Amino acid sequence: MTTPVTHDPLEAARVLAAGGVVAFPTETVYGLGASLEHPTAVRRVFAIKGRPSGHPLIVHGADDAILDRYATSLPPEARALAIAFWPGPLTLVVPRATRVPDTVTGGRNTVGLRVPDQPLARAMLRALGSGVAAPSANLFGRTSPTTARHVMADLGEHVDLILDGGPCAVGLESTILDLSEAPATILRSGGISAEAIERVLGRPVIRTASGPARAPGMLAAHYAPRAPVIVTTRSELVNALAGMRASGQPTALIAASDVAPGDPSVTVLHPSGDRPEDFAHDLYRLLREADAGGATAILVVPPEGEGIAVAVRDRLARAASAARPDDR
Repeated sequence: MTTPVTHDPLEAARVLAAGGVVAFPTETVYGLGASLEHPTAVRRVFAIKGRPSGHPLIVHGADDAILDRYATSLPPEARALAIAFWPGPLTLVVPRATRVPDTVTGGRNTVGLRVPDQPLARAMLRALGSGVAAPSANLFGRTSPTTARHVMADLGEHVDLILDGGPCAVGLESTILDLSEAPATILRSGGISAEAIERVLGRPVIRTASGPARAPGMLAAHYAPRAPVIVTTRSELVNALAGMRASGQPTALIAASDVAPGDPSVTVLHPSGDRPEDFAHDLYRLLREADAGGATAILVVPPEGEGIAVAVRDRLARAASAARPDDR
């Protein structure tokens, strides 16, 4: 049976209100959502993804009222950041209210909250009237989906409905900022840069979190396509390609348009533009295309610099660390 696809956010809200699981678009990636009012549906989200129950989910809301509804002992910085960046790709980790189920937080006393900057998603959330707990709509540890077609390919008939909002505008997951204790700490880099957050707070944030996974995307190995990912640099590309050629592996290269392999046996995949934002927008699509094209190794030359380029390099480092099925 094929999962129904709709462009109607009210239909998606009705399915969620009835205890269903809906894949829906955000500006970052597609989410796999269940209403907080239906704990059984939240548990289905974990089962569909194959996600460990101890990994918390992000709660999505239509506006910043989610801070009052789902948080307690709210740090003053939270409202300033919500004003500056919501709707948008910033998740705030704050002390949770008692109405947030343990299922959502993995038993933690904190919850991640965000307001997506996607009109269909916000219309769905307004119509539903409650928060939606959602990770990315893909199998756990694999490449996140940025189109409804990606969701269908990954999850197929296991989802009750897919709300199709077209390609995601940002293409990488939200930045996750932990405000539950001082100093503020970035748990995952994403669509809002550390520099932008620091300008609002007026002070530095910790940019590298360590320890157990306190938020989505913190595992050392994550975001992986089927083929191994090898991250290289412009200066090391020739040597990396020589190693691939010696091994005889069908190789794909993902790099900016001015990076050429000089090897006709390599499938070259370029982002739609040469800005780091273009690389971020297209990264997951290109990783999926490399898989679909039969590459057994994917070389990537990531963008340099700060801002969202940091998030691109983070995702690629985690994808490169992922074990393949025959390694497990």
